[in-house]
Amino acid sequence: MKPIKNRLTELLGVDYPIVQAPMGWIARAQLASAVSNAGGMGIIETSSGELDNIKVEIKKMRALTDKPFGVNIALAFVRDPSIIQFVIDQGVQFVSTSAGNPAKVVGPLKEAGLTVFHVVPSFQAAMKAIAAGVDGLIVEGNEGGGFKNPRGVASMVLLPMIAKKVNIPVIAAGGIIDGCSMAAAFALGAEGVQMGTRMVSSAESPVHQNWKDAIIGASDQDTMVLNQFSSPALRVLRTNRTNALEREAKVDFRAEFANVQDLYFGGDMEAAAALTGQVAGRIEEVKPVAQIIEETITEFYETINRLGMHS
Repeated sequence: MKPIKNRLTELLGVDYPIVQAPMGWIARAQLASAVSNAGGMGIIETSSGELDNIKVEIKKMRALTDKPFGVNIALAFVRDPSIIQFVIDQGVQFVSTSAGNPAKVVGPLKEAGLTVFHVVPSFQAAMKAIAAGVDGLIVEGNEGGGFKNPRGVASMVLLPMIAKKVNIPVIAAGGIIDGCSMAAAFALGAEGVQMGTRMVSSAESPVHQNWKDAIIGASDQDTMVLNQFSSPALRVLRTNRTNALEREAKVDFRAEFANVQDLYFGGDMEAAAALTGQVAGRIEEVKPVAQIIEETITEFYETINRLGMHS
């Protein structure tokens, strides 16, 4: 497969502008190294707050891949100021920041030579991130899984709105699982894509098979947004537990994650909320990461060629 050459792949040092989402407890060496080895950008999470374990995972990454990988700093979940130096000390070149204002962290990270992208759920947040000096944006539509802006906007609207006003590389997140959705993101102004739910359901994902099966069995309407009138909102898989919370004006999201390991790794789908994007409705089977990336890039080229022929 022909590598994609653009500003993003040059900046990140990867063959393909596909970034794996930094999902708490999930985005660790087993999954992230598979993404990096397949030519994408694997990311190690910090949102679990388990920094001692994260150090171990980063060491594992160096044993499992010689390709570039990054670390995410989830600002709302890791409030210890030492996280900045922690990430710098890991020797990675790329960091994504999310869930907060990056203004305080961009300077020190860039001074240390790191490339910094910030995740934004709105136009206003994008402008703030640019003012803070980020190198790029991850524009996250409301159809994506996980923590969301209660006033979230769909990728189809948000992505071109931001891409037309900025001159730094943009990665599209939310609703991306294959080459045609990647081509659509590029048509709207992105230079790369981030995949979360597709990677949760991959062969190398460490989560329990029950969650993968729930994603594969999901319809287009089998996710919902909890906590819509508070912050953060959460896009989750529809289960008995989350159905009961759907109309609650305020959901204690910390309580929802008290037993998250029982869901993620024990397979009890009612133990916590399973953060899952709407795109679960399009995922039909578990595949190895390398196959996901290969099929995505192949279909991406086929799609843009087909559209070019009809111009």
